[in-house]
Amino acid sequence: MAQFITRVISIDPALPDHTAIQEAATLIRSGELVAFPTETVYGLGGDGLNPESLRRIYTVKDRPPDNPLILHVASQQQLLSVAAEVPDIASTLMRAFWPGPLTLVLPKAPQVPDLATGGLPTVALRMPDHPVALALIRQAGTPLAGPSANRSGRPSPTTAQHVLDDLDGAIALVLDAGPTSIGVESTVLDTTCTPPVILRPGGISQVAIEAVIGPLGGSPDAASSRRSPGMRYRHYSPKARVLLLDDTVPETLQRAVDAARSHHQRVGCLLHRLTSEEVPSGVIIKRIGGCVSDYAHSLFAVLRDFDALGVEVIIVEGVAEEGLGSAVMDRLRRAASPPEA
Repeated sequence: MAQFITRVISIDPALPDHTAIQEAATLIRSGELVAFPTETVYGLGGDGLNPESLRRIYTVKDRPPDNPLILHVASQQQLLSVAAEVPDIASTLMRAFWPGPLTLVLPKAPQVPDLATGGLPTVALRMPDHPVALALIRQAGTPLAGPSANRSGRPSPTTAQHVLDDLDGAIALVLDAGPTSIGVESTVLDTTCTPPVILRPGGISQVAIEAVIGPLGGSPDAASSRRSPGMRYRHYSPKARVLLLDDTVPETLQRAVDAARSHHQRVGCLLHRLTSEEVPSGVIIKRIGGCVSDYAHSLFAVLRDFDALGVEVIIVEGVAEEGLGSAVMDRLRRAASPPEA
């Protein structure tokens, strides 16, 4: 694989510079990869209809080839070029939530390469709610495959520096528009079944979706889960081992710290409700207070911060599984899963 001097171009998130967008789009049309911001996380952009670009995405990320990608579109015309069918319920959801952090699984059009879909007859599509992303997709003139711009399994990147930490020298360009606003990935909804089913919780809550189209189906089975990225493998994990507390009483935290220290491991603790005074001495503490949207916005950055501090075990206090909290807890459970998961 060719090695690059990865360039970084700072770009206004509200009024993206046309010259920078044009340069990035030219790279994508030539088969190169460009990291770009969305409202959720930074994406690794490549031509979603070019098999060679898709192969490069899998190689650069060290991503399993049966893990489907999300294609990002900027117009109805692009949508119809990659979806064989758009059910009425999907159209209703697009009117309500696009552009935004909702990915819809639809039947794929024949021209969509199997590499984009993990060999499945469905394709995952979304329209991002970020001026830079939309300008890039329009200028490139093709749907962009845009998985998170990180090594597979690592915490997703919410800043350009996070992208460089994982992919510097492996991609041509990073468009730096500052931190992303949401901080966790999109919700993935399968609209090929009735009623639709959430395959991955994310930036749009189940409550919000059901307010538009009515009750959703229950938990997806194993076959359905294959249609979504980020569901079949360990994901979102820092180098340190993540331990998610079952409850948030100080006694539980003390036992977890004692267990880590018995193995002579350096311990960090991510707090939400507990106070610093309730944490044993000598533990590296980081806190994400406020509401669950604050937690989602900062989660991946804080996990990466712990790695930079040389922490070996991160003890995490979770959040209530309501609204965006469902997405946060999904990411934490996957981060805490064993490597073989």
